[in-house]
Amino acid sequence: MSKNKTDLKKIIEARYSELTSKSKKLAEFTLSHPEKAVFMTTRELAAAVDVSEATVVRFVRQLLYPSYASFITSLKELIDTRLTLIDREKLVPVFRSDDAELDRITNQDIANIRAMRQELDLSEVKKIKKILKESEAIHIIGSRLSYTSAYYMGWIMTKVRRNVHILKGSDRTTIDWLTFASKKSAVVVVATSRYPNELIRMGKLVKRLKLKLILLTDSTSCPLIQFSDHVLIAPLQSVPFLGNPASLISLINYLVHSLAVDMGKKLKIHQEQLEEAYLQNDILFYY
Repeated sequence: MSKNKTDLKKIIEARYSELTSKSKKLAEFTLSHPEKAVFMTTRELAAAVDVSEATVVRFVRQLLYPSYASFITSLKELIDTRLTLIDREKLVPVFRSDDAELDRITNQDIANIRAMRQELDLSEVKKIKKILKESEAIHIIGSRLSYTSAYYMGWIMTKVRRNVHILKGSDRTTIDWLTFASKKSAVVVVATSRYPNELIRMGKLVKRLKLKLILLTDSTSCPLIQFSDHVLIAPLQSVPFLGNPASLISLINYLVHSLAVDMGKKLKIHQEQLEEAYLQNDILFYY
């Protein structure tokens, strides 16, 4: 995946002068009303701007998108960083029964997990697992919504290997941990839209410190991509109202379980020591 992928707004701005007058109308409508355009078919978008469907198709090709679907995906990423909670609430359909809402939410999660599975770069996964296995220490950072996923990753990683540290992007002592981290350490940042500035600052710090940075995120428009050595994306198929970490959790679950297999005999020794500590310190309930 390219780290230099440009978002839709920048693509349109860069190519605006080359567009025809009708394509310029489409560009202006898309940027002025992205929350409307994102749900439109080619026919509906053409009607809204009073151009032909063929003009919409040409417009998408002029922006170098391979399909209208990929154009809409970039549009979703654009509005996901712009919309406030109030804006997002307006996009949520109103259902009259709990059954219908349950179906909507579960189908949305399933679609997101399927998209993650289809688009996951397994060659990148292999490189990341090698770093997670061989690094002296692993520092996992999240903030706001993404802290939940970061904590989960850190918690299950401690069952697989030593020297795993869970850090909060909002906690300034994270700067201390990173500043004095061994150069043989690796940093994992989990970032979900809307992206907190404090995580972006941490990404810049990791880059300055020349530590390996692994990014787990939900969009190619994540601003931390430019600072990262390795990136895995669990893309969202819709604009979330309160955030949707389901596919990211699924990605983390796969990544750490796959890492556990790679640990070989070290895993058994590590887990035997943990179980002994649980027993001696009366950590877990036993019948």
